[in-house]
Amino acid sequence: MYNKNKGFEYERIAEEYLLHKGYRILEVNFSSKFGEIDIIAQKDDKLHFIEVKGRKNTKYGYPREAVTFTKQKKLRSAAKYYFMLKGKDDYPCQFDVIEIVLENRELNHIKNAF
Repeated sequence: MYNKNKGFEYERIAEEYLLHKGYRILEVNFSSKFGEIDIIAQKDDKLHFIEVKGRKNTKYGYPREAVTFTKQKKLRSAAKYYFMLKGKDDYPCQFDVIEIVLENRELNHIKNAF
């Protein structure tokens, strides 16, 4: 339960950052049988499927390192499902990662991460 609450805290921080940068939040925690997308946002006529990863510190590596190839495949499948549900066939999109390290208050937005 503790990890889930921490995840929500990281997602809240990421949402605030995105809103400040002019993104429009369309979905939070979009869930499907293919997996979950933490944040779906829109900016400049492009959809951003955003995975949020956070850690207290970097003792065990950076949060972005947890976005494995398997996780990337799940995110792509969930995004395809999202497009199918919304009836969007040919809409520009990208996959971003927002990593947050609480210890040094670091937020890194990795655009077009994969």
